[in-house]
Amino acid sequence: MTDPQTLADTATRIVARSAESGLMVATAESCTGGLVAGFLTDVPGSSAALERGFVTYSNAAKADLLRIDPALIDREGAVSEAVARAMASGALAHSRAAIAVSVTGVAGPGGGSAAKPVGLVHFGAARGDRILHRETRFGDIGRREIRLASVAVAFELIETLMDAGPV
Repeated sequence: MTDPQTLADTATRIVARSAESGLMVATAESCTGGLVAGFLTDVPGSSAALERGFVTYSNAAKADLLRIDPALIDREGAVSEAVARAMASGALAHSRAAIAVSVTGVAGPGGGSAAKPVGLVHFGAARGDRILHRETRFGDIGRREIRLASVAVAFELIETLMDAGPV
């Protein structure tokens, strides 16, 4: 089980690191519905860390707000490596942030398939020209737990890009 206090502690660390380094973050979230940004904004002083958050739950929102080609979503599916990468790139391009993280997945309890089961989540993270991807299969551990576990992975990717040094 993902501990919300651990996530809150990590958010506090990210906000402090962001304030110190000047590296602001943007989020592009689908299955987490703004939870990554929510944990960050729970921290006093988070305006030094979070530049903006995009909640792009629908495919239309992904296309409208992040300028993802609808043909890409049709071809690959919203829950895919290609869309996760495009979401991170789009959030970076349409913000003033130095780092962007994206989350798209199947949180359940329904909506999964054999190819894309409940618990499958794709993450993207971008800084400069560098784009990371991670695919995680949490399993059908419950909607809340999948979403919290996704926040933990998103935070890990943000910190990885903070550690990357100048781009």
